[in-house]
Amino acid sequence: MIAFSLLTFIYGTAYGSYNLGTKVILILLPIHMGYFYIIVNWIVPRFFFSGKYIRAFFAVLMVMFLIAVSYRLTEVFIADPYVYQFYKSRDSSFTWDKISHSWWEQLKKPVDFVNAIERSNSVAWICVTLKLFVLWHERKQAVLQAELNFLKGQLHPHFLFNALNNLYALSLNDSPKAPGIILGLSNILRYVLYECSADQVLLKRDIEVLNDYIKLEQIRYEDRLELNVNISNHAGYCKIAPLLMLPLVENAFKHGAAETVDAPWINIELYVSPAELILKISNSKPEHSMIQDKVAIGNIGLSNVQKRLELLYPDKHSFEWFDEDDCFITELNIQLTVNDKN
Repeated sequence: MIAFSLLTFIYGTAYGSYNLGTKVILILLPIHMGYFYIIVNWIVPRFFFSGKYIRAFFAVLMVMFLIAVSYRLTEVFIADPYVYQFYKSRDSSFTWDKISHSWWEQLKKPVDFVNAIERSNSVAWICVTLKLFVLWHERKQAVLQAELNFLKGQLHPHFLFNALNNLYALSLNDSPKAPGIILGLSNILRYVLYECSADQVLLKRDIEVLNDYIKLEQIRYEDRLELNVNISNHAGYCKIAPLLMLPLVENAFKHGAAETVDAPWINIELYVSPAELILKISNSKPEHSMIQDKVAIGNIGLSNVQKRLELLYPDKHSFEWFDEDDCFITELNIQLTVNDKN
């Protein structure tokens, strides 16, 4: 449509009649379309995307020549006679030297042949450029989606592994709290496995699951853990990519409460406004790490969150963590978008 509109304007202006220009372009448009589809559907996927650039170059030259010949043949036998008849019907004395020669002399005339090359290529390559941009964007989105799926695939087993460890610890002592843990865990897993398949979820639902997880950990640690939670929930109908906050809270319990022997503590502050989300978490650290390898394992969740933020919220987030001598701090800030409730 872009090519048709542009060419109609050019030819209509040159002929002094947009009616004539439209009909001439309709005659020549199949040549432009054929040129475009040969490049996009044959040369680009077969040679260019395969890295056969030299073959692609010579294939383009060959097709360019054949299209120019087709373009000129169409002009000589169809378009030019039609233009001549159009003006002749309005002026009986009209003559046109261009079509007074034989078809072979018209076809091989250098100026007209060069014009055919110029016109056919100017249209086709504009369209090819647009098509390549669309293909590049689609491939880029496919790569991003594949990477996000990979990161989420790492995240789900990571969360499940830690949750089952918690349940295992209670089952060893025949704790009566185990059934409650199983019920709470099933609610969280339902969210992780089924609802998190969407690109975005309601923020208030993500916060509900976050609260469920915190309650499960409170049951496990009881009074041994000093836990301060301040969640200001004004999420409304804001949406967010799922499972960005949970790994940060999980990390605090895993490496703050679980590994700290004396007086472990965790502070969780979540502030939500229509414009942004701010999550600050700080937790105690053991004086001497009992298992150094756990540090690297624990950073899996943080690294995944950071990578997902870079993909999903470019220039719309900040994420930092600070590994101090006596505590570990994470700070997350995300610019939110509000969706209609329907």
